[in-house]
Amino acid sequence: MMENTFVEVKSHGLVSAKTGRNSRIPYEHQKKAMENLDIIDECSNYSTLVVLPTGGGKTYTASLWLLKHALNKHKKILWIAHRQMLLDQAAESFQKYAYSESLPNASSFNYRIVSGSTNHDRSIDITPKDDLLIASKDSIGRNMDALSAWINGEKEVYLVIDEAHHSTAKTYRKIIDYVKQSVKNAKIIGLTATPIRTADSEQGLLAKIFSDGVSSGKVTKGNIGITYQIGLKDLINRRILSKPIFESCYTEEAFGDNLGLDDWEKISHLDVIPDSIAGQMAKSAARNKLIVDTYKKHKDIYGQTIVFAVNVVHAIALSKLFNKSGIPADFIVSDVKDSVTGVTISREDNERKLEAYRSGKINVLVNVNILTEGVDLPQTKTVFLARPTVSTILMTQMIGRALRGEAAGGTPDAHIVSFIDNWNEHIAWINPENLFIDTDNDFIENDIDKQKHDIRMIAISKIEEFASILDDSVDTTALERVPFEQRIPIGMYVFSYLEENGMDHSYQVMVYDSTKKSYEDMMEALPVLFKDIDTDDGFLPEDTLKEMADQLRDSYFLGEMIPPYSETDVIRILKYYAQYEAVPKFYTFDAVDKSKLDVAAIAKHIWDEDMGPRKKAEYVDSLWDSTDDDMLRLFFGRKVYFWKQLDIEMMKLSSPDIFDDENNVKYGTKEMANMSLYEIRKLNPNYEKELRDEAFAKAKDDKGYYVCAECGMKAKDRIPFQVDHIIPMNKGGKTIPENLQILCRSCNAKKSDKL
Repeated sequence: MMENTFVEVKSHGLVSAKTGRNSRIPYEHQKKAMENLDIIDECSNYSTLVVLPTGGGKTYTASLWLLKHALNKHKKILWIAHRQMLLDQAAESFQKYAYSESLPNASSFNYRIVSGSTNHDRSIDITPKDDLLIASKDSIGRNMDALSAWINGEKEVYLVIDEAHHSTAKTYRKIIDYVKQSVKNAKIIGLTATPIRTADSEQGLLAKIFSDGVSSGKVTKGNIGITYQIGLKDLINRRILSKPIFESCYTEEAFGDNLGLDDWEKISHLDVIPDSIAGQMAKSAARNKLIVDTYKKHKDIYGQTIVFAVNVVHAIALSKLFNKSGIPADFIVSDVKDSVTGVTISREDNERKLEAYRSGKINVLVNVNILTEGVDLPQTKTVFLARPTVSTILMTQMIGRALRGEAAGGTPDAHIVSFIDNWNEHIAWINPENLFIDTDNDFIENDIDKQKHDIRMIAISKIEEFASILDDSVDTTALERVPFEQRIPIGMYVFSYLEENGMDHSYQVMVYDSTKKSYEDMMEALPVLFKDIDTDDGFLPEDTLKEMADQLRDSYFLGEMIPPYSETDVIRILKYYAQYEAVPKFYTFDAVDKSKLDVAAIAKHIWDEDMGPRKKAEYVDSLWDSTDDDMLRLFFGRKVYFWKQLDIEMMKLSSPDIFDDENNVKYGTKEMANMSLYEIRKLNPNYEKELRDEAFAKAKDDKGYYVCAECGMKAKDRIPFQVDHIIPMNKGGKTIPENLQILCRSCNAKKSDKL
């Protein structure tokens, strides 16, 4: 038996100052950020934000400044983030830029990375000797005793919150408050790309956390405290960043039709596409051909391009197809042997291929997630997103490969091309434009660009609807009856929240005329709904979420809604509120000119002109291929979707009764009074709404309060109450207005227990 055997780990260690000088020279905006940090650091304690957009170098700027102002002065740093990848990036940055010019008074420092990952240490491993503690917010939030021992006796500590727009979540606030209470001079720095990626109410929380800033060279107090901020447009104008140009290509391929729970969990919570589905995607000849043909069609515009593939098989297949089509290409994969292909590529092989790409010998480099960071490829003008992701961090890294501007040795424009599949399951794949949604005005130059941007955002959400209309096995009759204009969203709620494993999810909840009022009422009622719910850690059990979603449905989402609301969307909003105690921000699609998407008007013109099949096809082609106004292509994505909607509107003109049901069956009857409210909902949702509304109307007192029929509890809102049968149905009670009352949830539960 071997004793005293040790293995090398990267989760902790001693960093010694490098000799020589740091070869990376900060850009002007990074120098200015550090100068402003110098100013606010003269305060004994403060809490401030540093705001640099995606690609602006937040981690580099902060770590370089902290090496000199904290570690060099033997002051401890607690760096908090929510993802393993962010923790590793921070540690690498401190190690990479630890030069003696920044550390003249400290020849070395101890660091430790703490998270739930097997690659990192645990909170129990933290020692007072750790100078730089880089930890996940959950590892610290759940083990405050470990933090207490580390922080004990310190008079001054720097606390850095990475991705600080998440800092309004409860666990972050718990850590921040503890540090402020435990250390006399707590210096808190939040790093973020978008400090206002929040609703108005959440901005209030953000201002309470970060209240100190720098303006005109002086420290300021109050409002949201920002020491330094620069926008995306400024970095684009300075040519440090490229201007992002987003494009969407619809593959016409469907995946995940019968996704099991385990597979759904892998995708939604681990960002891992199951092998079986990844195999289907990799072997799809039509999908792969589209990827290659898209590049060939615009190769002069796209230039040198990095393709992010699904797996090794996919990378190899795409590389072969590109070369077969006359496009010099190659693939790079991990130096670990691939279990499926048996392919092993050494680091030397990868470096050789990278050098061929740098020198321009190959135009396209296909990879599987290993070009997301750490490799310098400034000439990259385009990224092809041939694999979807639910991770905002991974998406940021992928598109970041093309965002280096001319002044940084890159290109003026960056083309971000997404290949979008049809997934029938409700998986929240990240739309790359979401990462810039709060800085739209920074790079959208005119109303036409804004309209096109909004339509792309809508179109991605409509794919499932369009695809279902083409699927004969899905009954979409009710949807098809609705005038097409009413099926175009009027706006969307956009938000992101953290799962318990630290995955950062971004969501869009589309809102229609049919659901607008319901969502508004729901948002107003959320504080009441959460009043007695324990959300100390920001996470709610699935059964609690389902119960709350049912309550909201019974209170606000009543009657027929086409397009309907989604319970999944409501649950996601509840998860967000549980963490941030704020409603998500609503973005309107005011810029969208619905008349340009009025399929009914196009159909009417074809009908009035009495176009034959050939003339109709020529007219539709002219609309679809219009170079002056490509709204139809942007919105529908696939021509077949547009044709199907047009055919439906044509049928409405030729056969106005096309959606009338043919009565060839005489069904039996059952009195609605003998059905439960939930049974009535399925048959006649409007009548269910009428019954519930009447029950609440009867329970209102002269001051406008709803009153529980049992205990007399009063409230202005419907949320605390449930509609109940006075005489239970199992004792002969009817579902009629006279037999309905409202009870608070507590009384209703007690009544049910007695039955």
